[in-house]
Amino acid sequence: MPDCNATIWQTMQAKGYTRREFLRFCSFAAGLAGIEATGLARVVHAFEKKPRPAVVWLHFQECTCCSESFIRSSHPLVADIVLDKLSLDYTETLQAAAGHQAEKCLHDTITNYAGQYILLVEGSVPMKDDGVYCMIGGRAAEDILLECAKEAAAVIAWGSCASNGCIQGAKPNPTNATPIHKIISKPVINVPGCPPIADVMTGVVTHLLVYGRAPALDGQGRPREFYGRRVHDTCYRRPYYDAGLFVERWDDEKARKGYCLYKMGCRGPVTYNACSVTRWNNGVSYPIQSGHGCIGCSENGFWDNGPFYRHLASFPGFGIESTADTIGTVVGVAAAAGVTAHAIVTNIRKRQLISEHMEESVTDRKAKGGER
Repeated sequence: MPDCNATIWQTMQAKGYTRREFLRFCSFAAGLAGIEATGLARVVHAFEKKPRPAVVWLHFQECTCCSESFIRSSHPLVADIVLDKLSLDYTETLQAAAGHQAEKCLHDTITNYAGQYILLVEGSVPMKDDGVYCMIGGRAAEDILLECAKEAAAVIAWGSCASNGCIQGAKPNPTNATPIHKIISKPVINVPGCPPIADVMTGVVTHLLVYGRAPALDGQGRPREFYGRRVHDTCYRRPYYDAGLFVERWDDEKARKGYCLYKMGCRGPVTYNACSVTRWNNGVSYPIQSGHGCIGCSENGFWDNGPFYRHLASFPGFGIESTADTIGTVVGVAAAAGVTAHAIVTNIRKRQLISEHMEESVTDRKAKGGER
């Protein structure tokens, strides 16, 4: 089992990293966690003084795409923070141990570091038929989760399966797949996405280390710094939306020009995530940049929210479609009506002025004639 008493700085020193590289790592982690420059000293202190936390990473009903997304991050520091800088004591997917050795490692971690370890959970938990649809080491997923969560310092639901049930929880949900926050009685930090962005993990863990508490969460239990804005608000195709330029078919000229994918079913306007800002693969790309609309995978029940390629319905109160299409026409008509009305009023006013000037002119001439 890795030494959990070593700090992140001590771990980096042991691997030959320089002080400059350590400070660069602190700056990177602070940026991901949304910590401003004045808080960098606090991040450095935390990484320098606090023991790196033990991590237990459980896998239940899922496809492992969340782990794949994380370990395939091209940024070495992102992968390092969990695979190296933290003490990854137990994970069914990545650990070398198996069988009784693995189960002993799990038991030792939750016993020796009670109240200190971070619990990451990937996948939903089947609750039907006493959980027989997901058994590990002869135990139901629910039992393992309850045991591990009991003494965890923080619980993170990593990915949409753990956060909201994802495809396992979609109708008809044959195994009664249930997200983590509905099973345990302590707060859960939901990091949804199918898969989630690897950098978000670094940001959340950094926040936990620096402040000793969970970051501010939204109504769905998601960190606000990563899920506070709609994908639509930060999308680089947004100017095309505002200009009313949309892709009509996947193979049309507008698609080749990179116009807005809203009419192709893009759910960016109703999805909160950091995809447009953080992106994947060291910030190289994200689905919309690759030519496919957002499928809203970070929202609750996204598999049951209708076909992925259906044009979004209008928003309650103020339709997004109306904003792009109808409103433009309505504004144009209104503007034309305004111009017409202005012209009519101006003409009426002109006629009144002309009439007044004519009367004044006649009066002046009569007055001048009388004087003669």
